[in-house]
Amino acid sequence: MGSRRDYYDVLGVERSASQGDIKKAYRERARACHPDVCDEPDAETRFKEVNEAYQVLSDPQKRSSYDRFGHAGVEGARGGFDFGGFRDPFEMFEEFFGQGFGFATGRRRGPRRGADLRYDLHLTFEEAAFGCEKDIEVTRREACPECEGTGAEKGTSPSRCTQCNGQGQVRQVQRSILGSFVSVTDCPTCRGEGTVITEHCPRCNGEGHVRVRRELSVSIPPGVDDGTRIRLAGEGEAGIHGGPRGNLYIALEVDSHPIFRRRNDDILVEVEINISQAALGGRICVPTLEGEEEISVEPGTQTDTVLRMPNRGVPHVKRNGRGDQLLLLRVSVPKKLSREQRELFLKLGETLEPETVIEERRSFMDDVREFLGL
Repeated sequence: MGSRRDYYDVLGVERSASQGDIKKAYRERARACHPDVCDEPDAETRFKEVNEAYQVLSDPQKRSSYDRFGHAGVEGARGGFDFGGFRDPFEMFEEFFGQGFGFATGRRRGPRRGADLRYDLHLTFEEAAFGCEKDIEVTRREACPECEGTGAEKGTSPSRCTQCNGQGQVRQVQRSILGSFVSVTDCPTCRGEGTVITEHCPRCNGEGHVRVRRELSVSIPPGVDDGTRIRLAGEGEAGIHGGPRGNLYIALEVDSHPIFRRRNDDILVEVEINISQAALGGRICVPTLEGEEEISVEPGTQTDTVLRMPNRGVPHVKRNGRGDQLLLLRVSVPKKLSREQRELFLKLGETLEPETVIEERRSFMDDVREFLGL
């Protein structure tokens, strides 16, 4: 068994705290971790821990004993001999706060938020870059239009459960030589709802909800990338007992492009130029996201030269402007030459300087090639 936390730490108060401070701390902690409003899996455990600490520290006699002997000083009241000493925390919470804080009488009858949904949406490279409108279909749970979510046949309404008297819970007391054990469980008749339906709605069979297929229009902003998620608030499944709807999350899957490669908001493109263009320079046509565009190549351009085309990349999602397009120039060496071309190259070769050994160096292009995995 793990060590139990100090009651003062549980409530977040000093040992010298007044009864007013303890009461105020209990209000804050109990409301924050009540299972009806807290979705964390350990909410009920923390809620009971808070109530256990308050029941000891709010009682001057128990508090004095706890201050002197720690948990052992109040063990008799909690679990040693008189198991009836500690009240059910949910009953105590209801009496302490009343109905002014939005909690229902039963533990499970309060409004609960509907479940979130996910939809995987495929986009082309261009759709992701420039944005688009997409129509999708989702199947989700909605309140039954026939019974308006009550589950009861039209013209009727759920009635109070007679077994639990509308509490949604039943308490069983078992006595033994060690004392009385009180167990609190959901009412088996109403399943913790506090009400029972005698005449079920024929459309939803008493469930209060139906599965409905809906068409939705999704606006894809420019600049999204593979793995981006778009949240459509309130387009998830219907809530329970009047709770808010969940959200719909659109998970984007962007197709690759045969020419363009993306790095953040920059576009990288490999372009081949022939030896004449590399040596003499000139104008060449290169692809961009908007179509072909003419650029200048300087005389003496070497292979692996990188040219930057500002504002030709992908639009930024959260700010104005666009990324750049980087052109990786490859000098293409012909594999087959005609007789005339061969003679020209022979004459050219006689005029060129002999080969030289190049020292190893790292350039900006090395970083680009490393990114491309070349």
